[in-house]
Amino acid sequence: MSVNVSRGVVAVSLMMVLSGCNAGGLGSSLGLSSSDPAAATPAATPAVATDQQAFVQGFCPQISLTDSTAVYRSYVRGKDGDAEQVVFQASLADSTRSCARTDTTLTVNALIQGRLVSGPQGKAGTINLPVRVTVVDGGQEVFNELEQYPVTIADVNTPTQFIYSKAINVPGNISGLARVYIGFEQPKKK
Repeated sequence: MSVNVSRGVVAVSLMMVLSGCNAGGLGSSLGLSSSDPAAATPAATPAVATDQQAFVQGFCPQISLTDSTAVYRSYVRGKDGDAEQVVFQASLADSTRSCARTDTTLTVNALIQGRLVSGPQGKAGTINLPVRVTVVDGGQEVFNELEQYPVTIADVNTPTQFIYSKAINVPGNISGLARVYIGFEQPKKK
């Protein structure tokens, strides 16, 4: 019976210690009491060259890739739709982001993984991909930019991987409904 009691005491003690890790503030887990004046006063922060200081942002808008804009295919002029006349095909896949906020601005640092494949009519060289970034907050567009992003195909027989990165500055008061859309600007249908 003493073995069962010992296990019970150890289990209860362990639960109390673990629950103590979640109780109180940062100072209590470091052995500082909240009544300690040194614990209540934040440490001096180093001087920053700008008037605004960035801090970690809890909300960071999601990045959305849509099926209609995640792939871009280029054909020889006048030969759209003919598989033998494809110059290249680019696609976007995985994405990640991080955010930082100042008093007035939220900066979304977006990274998108892409792939560029040469088609039957492709040649080695640099290709400018038309990438559009749009930020929508509650149905209202707060950012929209089209960029010609250069990617180089070194060998037409080998797919090229690339990372598209963009720092997007939007108003700091956007809501939790905001979303970042990144995709290729599709050619106009004739």
